[in-house]
Amino acid sequence: MPERRIAVVTDSPASVPDDVAAEHGIVVVPLQVIVGATSYDEGVDEGASPEMVAQALREFTPVSTSRPSPTRMAEVYASLAEQGYAEVVAVHLSSKMSGTYDAAEVAARTSPIPVHPVDSCQVGPGTGYAALAAAAVIEAGGSAEEAAEAARARGVACESLFYVDTLEYLRRGGRVGAAAALLGGALAVKPLLKVTDGRIDSLEKVRTAGRALARLEELAVQAAGEGQVEVTVAHLASPDRAETLAERLSDRLDLAEPARIAEVGAVLGAHVGPGMVAVCVAPALT
Repeated sequence: MPERRIAVVTDSPASVPDDVAAEHGIVVVPLQVIVGATSYDEGVDEGASPEMVAQALREFTPVSTSRPSPTRMAEVYASLAEQGYAEVVAVHLSSKMSGTYDAAEVAARTSPIPVHPVDSCQVGPGTGYAALAAAAVIEAGGSAEEAAEAARARGVACESLFYVDTLEYLRRGGRVGAAAALLGGALAVKPLLKVTDGRIDSLEKVRTAGRALARLEELAVQAAGEGQVEVTVAHLASPDRAETLAERLSDRLDLAEPARIAEVGAVLGAHVGPGMVAVCVAPALT
């Protein structure tokens, strides 16, 4: 493997497992989750666990999230420069859902080394798959510009689909409108949503959780098509549902590696609420 003089940076909602980040030298910058009056760094502070956030949401304790500041991003870039890196590819969650990408752009202007910010137009594992595409290009000897382009392309090619028990948590965080959330609650429907051009869009509404999960499976199969893919099934406080879905998809898809099952972190969990199940389908790296 060539020496990595180009660093890949991403954010904690990208959901890159710790061992995978370490293997590929990906630096993960934490976002913050605020529970009540206390702020925690996701993936760093013990209090920023998905279990804690799920419980806080059930108890109607105020939960919010916050991006890293441009100063924090600048500190990361300066540290990488001190470690001998020559450039940075910074792959972050959708700029239409978070200010993290904007913070990276601001910090890049004063960085001692060139920084190439990438808006993945994704959230969760989709952003992680984009970051891994950048790492693969760098490991193969590609340039920072090529790595950034690969990350953008894979982010666009990913399909992120998810089911939530209620739209209320997305409404609280401003990710869906109050009217849509009210309609969903009034009709007692189970919403299926997707990430489209960096935004959360309503996809379908079904009457029961069982039907919603079955439909999620079919949509994931359609998204995969005939090609080889990688799949992550994510959840918040719903491991049985996630495991069942992952098993069914493993039987139906041409997977480049075993389907990954992961509980979303505190930041994403704060917006989707307990019971959420998501599928991210990414084209396999070639």
